[in-house]
Amino acid sequence: MAAETAALVPVPEASSPKNPISRARIETVLARAVGGFGLLFFAFQGLPALLRQNELLNPGWSALVITAVFGGLVAVAVASLVRRWVMPANRFVAVAYLVALATWPLGVEGPQGFQSDQPWLYGIMTVATSCAAIAFPVWVASVYTVLSPVIYGIVRVLPGGGGAPLGLTALEVVYSIILGGAALVLVTVLRQATSTVDTAQHTALDRYSRAVRQHATEVERVQVDAIVHDSVLTTFLSAARAYTPESQDLAARMAQNAIRHLADAAVSTGEDGALVPVNTLSQRIAASAGGFSVPFELRLAECTGHGVPENAAEALHSATVQAMVNSVQHAGRPERAVHRWVSVAGTTAGGVVIEIGDDGAGFDPRRTPGERLGLRVSIIERVAKVGGTVAVESEPGRGTVLRIEWPGEANVVPPIAPDGGMA
Repeated sequence: MAAETAALVPVPEASSPKNPISRARIETVLARAVGGFGLLFFAFQGLPALLRQNELLNPGWSALVITAVFGGLVAVAVASLVRRWVMPANRFVAVAYLVALATWPLGVEGPQGFQSDQPWLYGIMTVATSCAAIAFPVWVASVYTVLSPVIYGIVRVLPGGGGAPLGLTALEVVYSIILGGAALVLVTVLRQATSTVDTAQHTALDRYSRAVRQHATEVERVQVDAIVHDSVLTTFLSAARAYTPESQDLAARMAQNAIRHLADAAVSTGEDGALVPVNTLSQRIAASAGGFSVPFELRLAECTGHGVPENAAEALHSATVQAMVNSVQHAGRPERAVHRWVSVAGTTAGGVVIEIGDDGAGFDPRRTPGERLGLRVSIIERVAKVGGTVAVESEPGRGTVLRIEWPGEANVVPPIAPDGGMA
C-alpha cells in the first residue's frame, strides 16, 4: 500500500503544445497551403495572361477550362478549410489541368498571338503539380510532375502553342520540373516525418497502456498475497492443529474473518483512512492529460471539501488515464481533427463524476472483443472494485463518452458477511 500512497502525491501540471505535430495536422496544413497559394497563383499569374489571350481562344473550350480549373481551385480551398473531400478536390484539379493542357491546340483560334506570350496555363503548372503531390501516391505524383511539363513543351513548339524555339521551350520544361519536384519532395518529407512521429507516439501509448495494466495487476497481487499470508494461511495452520472444541471454534472464527478480508479487499480504503482532495485528483488528471501529444479540453470544477480515499483516487485516476489512452489510440478520423475533453466534478453526496469524451470514430461497445482488456479490466472492473460505476455511450461515427462515477463512502454498500449480515 505504500507504493499506492506515494503515487498520489500531486505532480506539477505538465504543458503540452497546443498544436502537436501529427500526420493529420500536416495534411491539413499542406491542403490549406495548396488551396490558398493556388488561388493566389491563378489571380496574379494565370488571370492576367488569360485576359490577354481569351479572345484568341475558342469561347466554348475556354469557358469549360476556366470553369473546371478555377472551380477546382476554389473547391480545394474550401475543402481544406472544412477538412472534407480534400483528396478528391486536389485530384480533380490535377486531372482537369492535364486535360486542358493536352487539348490546348484544339481550343486555339489565333495561334499567332502566342509566339511571344506563354499560354496562360503555364502560370499555374506548379499549382497543378502540388495538387497531384497531395492527391496521389508518390510514384503517381512523380510521373505527373514530369509528364505535365513535357506535355506543355510539346504543345508550346506546335503552331497552336506559338511555335516557340526548342531551346527556350526546353528551359521552361526543366524549370517546371524543378519547381514541381521541389513541391513533391517537401510534401513527401513532411509526410514521412510525421508518420514516424505518429508511429512513435502509438508505440509509446501501447507501452503505457500495458504498463498501467501490469501495475494494476501487481498492486492487486500484492494485496491478495498479504491477505493470504496474514489470514488464510494462519487459518489453515490453526485448523490443522484444532483438536479441541475451543480450538475448532477459534479456527472457524478465523476462517470467517479471512473470508471477510477477501470480500472487503476490493473496496477497502487506506489503513489510516486518509482522503485525497478532489481538487488534487483533478490536478493529477490535468497533468496526465497535458502529457499527451493531442489536446484534451479540461473542464475542472472546484470541489472544496470533497475527499476520496487513496485507493479510490488511484483507481479513478488510472481509469481516466486509460480512457484517454483509448481515445488517442482509437478515436482518430482521417478526414478531420478530433475534439477530446475531460471533466471532473463533485456531487452533493460527496462523490465524484469524471467524464472522458471525444467526437471521433466511436465504436459499438457490444462488439468489443473479449481480449481487449483496456475497457473491461483497466476501466470498468478497476472502478467497480472501489465501489464506482462506468457508463459507456458510443456509436460508430458519433464519438465516445465514458462517465465514471464514485458515489462517496456513504453510498457504498458494505460487503455481505459469511453469515448473511453486513460485514
